[in-house]
Amino acid sequence: MTTQEQPKRMAISPSGLVMVFIAACMMSAASLMLRGSIDHIGGFALNVGTIHKDIFALLLQPLFILGVVLYGGGTLLWMRVIASEPLSVGYPILLSIAFIAITLGAAFFFGEKMSLTKFLGMVLIISGVIITTNG
Repeated sequence: MTTQEQPKRMAISPSGLVMVFIAACMMSAASLMLRGSIDHIGGFALNVGTIHKDIFALLLQPLFILGVVLYGGGTLLWMRVIASEPLSVGYPILLSIAFIAITLGAAFFFGEKMSLTKFLGMVLIISGVIITTNG
């Protein structure tokens, strides 16, 4: 009797889904914090003459430090997810959660416009993720 190889699982486990959600929220919050820090110092340019000043100013911002820590933690959690869950399922979920969280956060914290087009785009993204991850 020979043992057959088990087909790779293409669904995400409940614990994997929770980890993806937490990682996406951490990375989204980090992006919003980094943006807030950059706004607070008056911008950020990759200019050879001023980059050292911008970096130093950011390092003095608690929100920047917290954002970097959240990105790091979210990345470590994401690495745990992709070590045990199907990447082709987890990644679209991660990106869709992050897109929605950042779009809503940017509208709330930075006054970015929330248009009907963006709202419909979010609905389509959610629909697409549901369709692709269930089949």
